[in-house]
Amino acid sequence: MHISDFFDLSLLEQIMSDWSEATGMATIAVDDKGNYITKEIGFTDFCMKHTRGSAEGLRRCTNCDNTGCGTYFCHAGLMDFSIEIKVGDTYLGKIIGGQVLPEQPDEEKFRKIATELGIDPNTYITALRKVPVKSETSIRAASKLLGEMVNLLVNFEYNKTANTNLITTLENNIEQAADLIEEINKKSAALDKIEGKQKILSLNASIEAARAGEFGKGFTVVASEFGKLAVNSGEINRSIKTSLKSLTTVIDELEKSSVK
Repeated sequence: MHISDFFDLSLLEQIMSDWSEATGMATIAVDDKGNYITKEIGFTDFCMKHTRGSAEGLRRCTNCDNTGCGTYFCHAGLMDFSIEIKVGDTYLGKIIGGQVLPEQPDEEKFRKIATELGIDPNTYITALRKVPVKSETSIRAASKLLGEMVNLLVNFEYNKTANTNLITTLENNIEQAADLIEEINKKSAALDKIEGKQKILSLNASIEAARAGEFGKGFTVVASEFGKLAVNSGEINRSIKTSLKSLTTVIDELEKSSVK
């Protein structure tokens, strides 16, 4: 199951863009295979151009992306988050982002990190000064809110799609059941005719048995069996009609429910 099977990814991207605009935090969504399903939203050059632009920085960032869970501190000291998107127990992907500072940065510390990553320290610090600063409490609350909101919408859309498919299947089954009822009704009508013929044959056999006297005992047996067969056929036919009536009532109720 892929999230795009039932959820409008442009809507997901718009929600994340609005959230990023309101919080100043960056975000992006990936599917269950790690492929990006939205554009990069709110990221600054500090992370995307400089940190991930160096081989060592990319290695460290990728490790954080793969192992980070919830809201956490990345290798460079910024706060990031990773929130799973799930329907029930099925993992569909995750929202990752953050790229914010929980307090004013220690620039000397980041100069050392720049040296480790092979980045010009002055360029790195210039980019660092453009990273938003938020309290750790607000960062955690904002990331939690985004995760809950997206998961609620995703699950709502999934259930809506699943219910629509269920109704379609139900309607198709109702149509097939209606065709079957029509076919059984035709066969039931044929049984009515057979029952009538059996009664006539039973009556004729009885008459012939009476005419034949002692030699008509065999006709008497035949007449009796035809009579029983006619009665049994009639009872079976009436039972079929009763069952069909009940089945028709049930299908009518199902059809009314599927329309609501």
